Amino acid sequence: MEDSIYGAHRSAMEDVMNIMLGSIDELRANITEEFGNDPVEHCLGRIKSEESMREKCRRQEIPETTESALEVIHDAIGIRVVCAFISDVYSVRDHLMSMDKVEVVQEKDYIKHAKPNGYRSLHMILKYDNKYYVEIQIRTISMDTWAALEHHLKYKKEIKNEQLIIQELKRCADELASTDISMQTIRDLIME
Repeated sequence: MEDSIYGAHRSAMEDVMNIMLGSIDELRANITEEFGNDPVEHCLGRIKSEESMREKCRRQEIPETTESALEVIHDAIGIRVVCAFISDVYSVRDHLMSMDKVEVVQEKDYIKHAKPNGYRSLHMILKYDNKYYVEIQIRTISMDTWAALEHHLKYKKEIKNEQLIIQELKRCADELASTDISMQTIRDLIME
């Protein structure tokens, strides 16, 4: 049997993931108590499987080692946070950035600057306690729905009318983004 690509770090990685998830739960409880609404629809964490991590090393043509898995590749620990509203996305981001022992390594805001295909989400790479990288994706329900459906469609092998489908996916993403903005506006009016 092969040694774990994570070496002796697996337990510590799970601890880091649980610390991050616990901190998000605290934020949820505080906002719910103060405003009466949970800012997070759902939140999932995972440690990338051994097989997935080894495959990613092969794709990137780097050694299948613990160093590669923990220092070169930055998504061994992953967390996805799905929020109801755009403002909640940024509240979660600000909270994570303010945590003790957290360094922001990278942030990509695909909400303000959508990918050409229409994908929207806020991505962050955080480093916890100067040891473990955590990839965070924060998005709204609409963004999450679009990403899930696009993911299903992308893996169909032979696609007829591929250009038309790409255009339609982009149109749908733009419509959902418009809906997110409208829902945020309505929420803001209610909260005034």
